[in-house]
Amino acid sequence: MTNQIPGMIKPDLQQLPQIRDRMTFLYLERCQLNREDSAISVRDEEGIVYIPAAAISVLLLGPGTVVSHRAMELIGDAGVSVVWVGEHGVRYYASGRALTHSSHLLVKQAQLVSNQRQHLAVVRKMYQMRFPNEDVSNLTMQQLRGREGSRVRKAYRQASKQWKIPWKGRDYSPDDFSASDPVNQALSAGNVCLYGLAHAVIMALGCSPGLGFVHVGHDCSFVYDIADLYKAEVTIPIAFEVAAEHPADLPATVRRKVRDQMVSQHILERMVKDIHFLLDDSSISSEEQQAVYLWDNRKGTVSNGISYHSEEDEEW
Repeated sequence: MTNQIPGMIKPDLQQLPQIRDRMTFLYLERCQLNREDSAISVRDEEGIVYIPAAAISVLLLGPGTVVSHRAMELIGDAGVSVVWVGEHGVRYYASGRALTHSSHLLVKQAQLVSNQRQHLAVVRKMYQMRFPNEDVSNLTMQQLRGREGSRVRKAYRQASKQWKIPWKGRDYSPDDFSASDPVNQALSAGNVCLYGLAHAVIMALGCSPGLGFVHVGHDCSFVYDIADLYKAEVTIPIAFEVAAEHPADLPATVRRKVRDQMVSQHILERMVKDIHFLLDDSSISSEEQQAVYLWDNRKGTVSNGISYHSEEDEEW
């Protein structure tokens, strides 16, 4: 009788399903993850379900999740990205790996950041998303910032009027949360939740959180860029609403409301699409076919795993 290692044989990259054929992000909390052959078993107080590992793109592990070593072994072999987050992604704690072996999206991000003309084009895209019915292509950076400032101030005024909460401007201390008024406290708590989700999505896609376009110089610059696209829709109205309610635990109330709003408005899915749009990359399926290339100064890249030689080389 031969000895056989239980479980699934590690697949080749070409055998793994393409990203477009996989499930979207899967969020789990308060459960135990283990391995049953080629499936991840998820157990909680209500029972157990089995999830084919090769069908998952990203696992978001929320509070109360316990993962066995065997489960992580399968997750790694199947090319699944794992991100440890707060409840429904309102915090980013750590990540295991990107959902792709390809550095295509990261390289594209670095190229766009490094070229002034392309950098500006991405910034214009970000502002255009804020003003979908207007043409901002001829505005300068100073004009774009001015328009954005007016848009945000209008959002503050509308929320202040709706909830009858005075607004004196954004004023907070990162080192002293309690020093701010209730609205500013709620904004800070809500924005942190949005940053957490954006950070998780960016890491899962294999991008760099530090290579920002509007924001630069911080290790979370791109996180702030992406989160800013949704603040007027999510965190600003919720901050004034919660401040008007005077809850006993303001930060916790904000986190729950932001969590629910992000789920109902499909913010996670929109972030994925928006990042691909901003980086001008609608699909990376072709890159998944072969993740490693050789750099060529004329062609860009050439195939890996081939012996390149010419007759002149034989002299060496």
